[in-house]
Amino acid sequence: MGDVKEFHQRWCIADGHADSLMWNRDLCERSEEGHVDFPRLREAGVKLQCFTIVTRGFPFIGGFPVFAAWRGWPREARASEWTRALWQIEQMASFCARSEDAARITTTGAMLEDNLAQGRLSAVLGVEGGHAIEGQVARLSELHQRGVRFMGLTHLSNNDLGGSSFPMMGNRGLTPLGRDVMEEMARLGLSVDVAHASESTLKDLFTHPSVRFFCSHTGVRAAGGGWRNLSDESLRFIADRGGVVGIIFAPVYLGGDTVDDVVRHIEHAVDVMGEGG
Repeated sequence: MGDVKEFHQRWCIADGHADSLMWNRDLCERSEEGHVDFPRLREAGVKLQCFTIVTRGFPFIGGFPVFAAWRGWPREARASEWTRALWQIEQMASFCARSEDAARITTTGAMLEDNLAQGRLSAVLGVEGGHAIEGQVARLSELHQRGVRFMGLTHLSNNDLGGSSFPMMGNRGLTPLGRDVMEEMARLGLSVDVAHASESTLKDLFTHPSVRFFCSHTGVRAAGGGWRNLSDESLRFIADRGGVVGIIFAPVYLGGDTVDDVVRHIEHAVDVMGEGG
């Protein structure tokens, strides 16, 4: 364990996905709940953590407002998908302000380099599902101004932008609104997270000549595991466009619950994408 901690302290360890904000925990305080808070990230040597903003829950099993009420969200915060997004951004800003310079919302490479030099956690904000903008493309600019740097067009269900990879969603493609959103994201410099995109939406996204792609959390299909894992073709395309792929530490996507399962997926991704991916 000592060797692992030393390795993590020496390198820029980055994690592409944590949905900690929706659980309404104080991330400045060490907790036994969940996996992520600032103290535990620091102890683990994580230098960059992507925090995703969730505004809609699983299909078929109740609404996100019920979950948010259970977790103690203010009534006004849970009123709409847009207010849910803004509240989580404000929560992260508050956590960073109270962290005694242990964490900072990070929006540029220069900020990341400064954080590394100062031993500060880089918190990168992303939105999990473009339904959060409620069909208003202009809201992307406000998200960008507030520090968001990536967004997945879909999450656990289809929306007005495109199709989700969740089972029984019908493999829908990108909609005209989704194409408009993608164009605006490219203009603003917002990266597209393809973690929850259907196969058809993926193919539509990949036709864009300049938008930046990455996948925050996934398994790889050829290594076994879950229904939304990426194909080798998708891995190659992301790598060719300069994107990266994060391997999710979840048994349902890996086909097992051991370190060997994680390594198998990482090694296959490296074989396909090269070490740069």
